[in-house]
Amino acid sequence: MHITILVHKLRGGGVQRSLTHLAHAFVARGHRVELVVLRDAGPGTHGLPEGVAPRYLPAAGTRAARRAVRQAAPGDTDVLRAPVLNARIPPWPIRHLGSLADYLREAEPDVLYAAGPYQNLIALWARDLAGVPTKVVGSERIGFPHFQRPLKRTQARWRHLAPLVRRFYPRLDGVIAVSQDVAAQLFRETGLPEDAVTPIYNPVVSPRIERWAAEAIDHPWFAADRDRPVILGVGRLGESKDFATLLRAFARVRRERAARLVILGEGPHRPLLRLLARRLGIAADLDLPGWAANPYAYDARADLFVLSSRAEGLPNALLEAMACGCPVVSTDCPSGPREILDGGRYAPLVPVGDAAALADAMARSLDTPPDTAALKARAGQFSMARSAEDHLALFNRITGAPGAASAYPRSESA
Repeated sequence: MHITILVHKLRGGGVQRSLTHLAHAFVARGHRVELVVLRDAGPGTHGLPEGVAPRYLPAAGTRAARRAVRQAAPGDTDVLRAPVLNARIPPWPIRHLGSLADYLREAEPDVLYAAGPYQNLIALWARDLAGVPTKVVGSERIGFPHFQRPLKRTQARWRHLAPLVRRFYPRLDGVIAVSQDVAAQLFRETGLPEDAVTPIYNPVVSPRIERWAAEAIDHPWFAADRDRPVILGVGRLGESKDFATLLRAFARVRRERAARLVILGEGPHRPLLRLLARRLGIAADLDLPGWAANPYAYDARADLFVLSSRAEGLPNALLEAMACGCPVVSTDCPSGPREILDGGRYAPLVPVGDAAALADAMARSLDTPPDTAALKARAGQFSMARSAEDHLALFNRITGAPGAASAYPRSESA
């Protein structure tokens, strides 16, 4: 099978890691895989399979992009008008619609797989514009209500996302949700029928994770003979991860014991977090070293991982920490943590934005860490192999390809 994966950029975190994991697994099962990239934001950071080179799509001007949308969906201008056609700042992925259609005419893959609302939409529009028989599968990575809570005026188009999804998602050949809760939100918010969405967990846990976890890291706080525990956070330094609440909770923990906090990631909230740390008096015990190519090595050495998010889909960082045997604490945000932790069976769940409750759970977990083997076993249910086979089963079904995904041979790398 010829599978093309549409990626908005190669450099980044959870979505990019999941899609490159799938690329490895598909190649290991004998499929032809191409990676089509919208934004050239630097070299890939998760390692692509041998023989798979990214293909970057050029961007058109805004006027040409809007014209391409009209051509792709001529009967849908009513629902497109506010978020796309008349928007002061239209969603940037539409600028790649024409070049994606050109690619599809040239390559004609069996399946085009996209991730995220506007990537899903331009994949569908490009297929229709190109007039090719390629099957288009979209995936939702985060809880739908997150997109209905615009953070800036330029993001007001997210308010119009539900009508777009209601209109266009039924025309996709397949829709994947990364958790049961994300699927349920799609049903509830958009009116899609339940059989239109297939829940498939992210391919998080790789057979190579133990090797990655064993790699050395150059950070003095993680020395084996350290005199105080290190708490770890991972994610984009932005609003949805709510690291401000983590800092406030950490400040409460610090009043009772010596500890340090490391947050891996980059984003616009870096200066705000630095300022808050100074105000809380914890600046000397906070490090923001930036994005890490190998977070597993940090997971394996941390005393506690904390997910403080306001919204998720299926948080890879939480599963990666568990797979490395690191004790975890999480907010009970939509969506994913409750599903992963089985309602709190494997680790504490606390209310979103509640620094006092988060601090209490952190302190208890440091005092009485959970069973490492149980955490690893639970994370193992979110494996690359299982996710790849579930994806391929859907691809086989919509393309009419013979055989089940489980019939493909596995390799050590997938």
